[in-house]
Amino acid sequence: MLQKLAVTFVLLTAGPALAQNFTTAAEIKPILGATKANWIAVREWEGNDLLYFTHLEAWRCGLEGVEYSVNGGVPEVWTLEPCYADEATPNAMKLPDRFPYTSLPLRAIETVSVTVSYDDGTTETADFDRAAVMTP
Repeated sequence: MLQKLAVTFVLLTAGPALAQNFTTAAEIKPILGATKANWIAVREWEGNDLLYFTHLEAWRCGLEGVEYSVNGGVPEVWTLEPCYADEATPNAMKLPDRFPYTSLPLRAIETVSVTVSYDDGTTETADFDRAAVMTP
């Protein structure tokens, strides 16, 4: 009986689990590490290569920035939509005229290198071959 009472006491006094908002490097780094193969995608569309950053946009809270280079070229900055940290859905995409991709000439993309900078000062890089990130 005493053991049952102790278990009941522990259950009643235990607080709720800490909520995760996925707005810091500590929260998103494990996710982006596990899903690195999905950071970007390439799609041929209407005579162009579209280079998508949808996955990184979806986990942008906790990132300081994203840089990418195509075919070993000069790195370019991918400007992320702001994180809406004070709102219920901080990672929501709200800007109506913004698209999660950039357009290049058809079959111009052979390789892409992406570096993400986290809000804790660390960085992580991934390199992709076109065939590995092609989407229908």
